[in-house]
Amino acid sequence: MSIAYAPSRLPVRPDLDQLLQEARELVVAVRAGDPEALAVLTRQPERPRHPEDFELADAQRIVARRYQAPSWSRLVQACRLANAIWDDDLQTVRQLIDGARSLLFEPVLIRRDSNWGAPMAYAANLGRDAIINWLHEAGADDHLHAIDRAALQGQVDTLHLLHRLTGAPPITSDMLGGPAYTLNQAGNAALLALGAAVVAADGTRLAPVDVVLQTDSRRPEAKHAILESWVDAGLALPDTPTMALHRGRIDLLEAHLARDPQLLSRTFRHREIYPASLACGDPLDATEGTPLDGTTLLHMAIEFDEQEIVHWCLARGADVNARAHVGRSGFGGWTLLFHTVVSMPAFWMNYRRNPDRRADDDGAMTALLLQHGAEPLLRASIWKRLHPGHGDSTRHEYRQVTAREYGEQFHAPIFVNRAALALL
Repeated sequence: MSIAYAPSRLPVRPDLDQLLQEARELVVAVRAGDPEALAVLTRQPERPRHPEDFELADAQRIVARRYQAPSWSRLVQACRLANAIWDDDLQTVRQLIDGARSLLFEPVLIRRDSNWGAPMAYAANLGRDAIINWLHEAGADDHLHAIDRAALQGQVDTLHLLHRLTGAPPITSDMLGGPAYTLNQAGNAALLALGAAVVAADGTRLAPVDVVLQTDSRRPEAKHAILESWVDAGLALPDTPTMALHRGRIDLLEAHLARDPQLLSRTFRHREIYPASLACGDPLDATEGTPLDGTTLLHMAIEFDEQEIVHWCLARGADVNARAHVGRSGFGGWTLLFHTVVSMPAFWMNYRRNPDRRADDDGAMTALLLQHGAEPLLRASIWKRLHPGHGDSTRHEYRQVTAREYGEQFHAPIFVNRAALALL
């Protein structure tokens, strides 16, 4: 059977036809006596006595439970409501909520842990202002969550609309966390303009710098702009080479290099890259493809997609075969090429795959390093745990592998740059 029936979650924009196809495939599999399908059937509280009596309605109930819906009809409601909001179809939204007012207050995607929230917050993610106005008149009560989501997505007009609808409540520094995570400068700037503070009256840091530094987003220009906007608003950041890299400040890197001629050959530990003084957490809290603990500035620049800093490092003579720190257990020693093969930039490239993009464009960083003399056959040992938000967070070990072998063996293929592998 092609479908795994473990509990699952509806995607942000669910496809009802796909869910119906799951149900149809389950019917076929059960009637054919597929062992996995029959095992699914035996776990159901209500089921036909014989597999040959298994009908589409039975399969639909199972599919609904898989997606945490109490019934197939509720799952259909969720799909119709989500797609109506995506399509900015106010008439359908009204019909659905007028027919079942409880939908006004329930998560659109059914599950309680859905960040997209109830209809107003869901609509705020997409900037559906006409729908938001109607939901407000209808009695929706998730305005503050909707403001958070509008800021996170950079829906500035929607953010201002919601702020007016709620009587202009104070904007707290906690709200900066959304655009900090998505590295959305427009949302961050809108919150600052509405009065969000980055430092308290006594100088205590309020801005979520840890979120900006540890996020899985990779939008360097927005990251720089957010950090600089907070500095302009009074936030003090450490004067370190790693913070200069986070800020995209080559002028500051030049100053550090002038003071420390060995800067580009130095390796930096986790706490130097993610300072505890800024509330950064353990290595697992920092979302990286290939680990950064014990690496050079050039390793970091590749993982953070800081292409201008990559070129600056190379122009200043950085070693393209520099190795990460090797620990007492023998793990470490990976080179820059490992970061071009498994990385967060590769994740986003695969996640947002553009079918019109040339494959050789995807391997540009690998090609650049090879042109500068990077050696593809150097070996290293790496252990890696992914951030829990990306699924499997168990420890995986890759011993004495080349960069290519590392990518070929990596347990989460969405982090792997296939164009880079081809070049290696």
